[in-house]
Amino acid sequence: MRIIEFKNISIEEYKQLLKRPSIEFEKTTEIVKPILLDIKLNGMSAVLKYAVKLDAFDQSMTPKVSEGEFDEAEQSLNKNIKSALETAANNIRKFHEKQMPNKYTVETMNGIECWREHRAIQNVGLYIPGGNAVLPSTILMLGIPAKLAGCERVFACSPSKNNKLHPAVLYAAKICGIDEIYKIGGAQAVGLMAYGTQEIKKADKIFGPGNQFVTAAKMIVANDPEGASIDMPAGPSEVLIIADANADPAFTAADLLAQAEHGFDSQSLLVTDNSAFAREVIAEIEKQIIELNRIEFARASLNNSFILIVENLKQALEFSNDYAPEHLIMNFESCDEEVINIKNAGSVFIGKYSPESAGDYASGTNHSLPTYGYAKSYGGIGVETFMKAITFQKLSEDGLKNLAGTVITLAQTESLQAHANAVKIRIKNGSK
Repeated sequence: MRIIEFKNISIEEYKQLLKRPSIEFEKTTEIVKPILLDIKLNGMSAVLKYAVKLDAFDQSMTPKVSEGEFDEAEQSLNKNIKSALETAANNIRKFHEKQMPNKYTVETMNGIECWREHRAIQNVGLYIPGGNAVLPSTILMLGIPAKLAGCERVFACSPSKNNKLHPAVLYAAKICGIDEIYKIGGAQAVGLMAYGTQEIKKADKIFGPGNQFVTAAKMIVANDPEGASIDMPAGPSEVLIIADANADPAFTAADLLAQAEHGFDSQSLLVTDNSAFAREVIAEIEKQIIELNRIEFARASLNNSFILIVENLKQALEFSNDYAPEHLIMNFESCDEEVINIKNAGSVFIGKYSPESAGDYASGTNHSLPTYGYAKSYGGIGVETFMKAITFQKLSEDGLKNLAGTVITLAQTESLQAHANAVKIRIKNGSK
């Protein structure tokens, strides 16, 4: 990891530090567009064509996971893995149950009652990555809030290996109550969910992380009126750690590597006010990285990463808020008091015993989070993400009379005569 001194950089160099590793969105989009168009026009035959071409799917196999496959997965899965998934699910459910939005009613004027209620999105599609790593945790993070929200249909897509999904993914789905899963990944899975086929009904909204092809596909279908909305734009995963000399270099190195092993384009940043601590962390990274089975991902990721030496904590917090990290780890002496100053982050981990891994799997918070700086305007997945708000109003005759003058005046100001007449006719023809 390169070390950068904050005091030595220009404004332009500072802006460059806020940028993520380059993703060729234009090139990726050009690859993905024809795939989506083909699926939109030709349905399942196109989906299977790309599954065979890109994921070596056996076209003689059915893409939908059968009941027998669910049973086989449960029977074959190690009991310790089952127990871990159940514990994680329990914590995630406990945390997300508290997110259920409440109805509220306001009488804005005498005789005018307004209220707001939430309704679940009816059909939601979940994308569960499975290319570089098996991610049963993601189906818990998406499936549990979807079910709590009350979505009528929750289905999932995930790339298969040897025409099978990992048993942990299927067991996690069972815990969530999801029994409709398709062994399809990549942009073709997004196309399947967004446009549907003769056999499979489309989703109203698509959720879940993925590689740059999945991300590009999600953004394309979100801009197509015949497609589907999406949870959020996203890029590669990232962590920013603010630490001082009181932090343990081994802990910090482990946290940086935990992020780096995600993939070549992940980014792990350390911001500290102590140069000696930074060097200790680098030494620890070299000790720990040789033990990793995904060392090639970690080394490539660290080449995209850096350590920023700041002069004080205020500079560290300002940089963090400007960067808007997906994951923020606060491991310095006054971190509890400084939480109030965090403005932009997907999920925050406070203190030396709060590794990102806890939130990724089982503490209870959601790991489906905004990346690539989108934490400035998006929050992570929650129960509300699977719902939409509907407002209601009910006016009595007296209530309309109380409001009539205001509505008529504003409608006439905007030259919308019919709007004004809709009030006038009621006032004129109301009860005598």
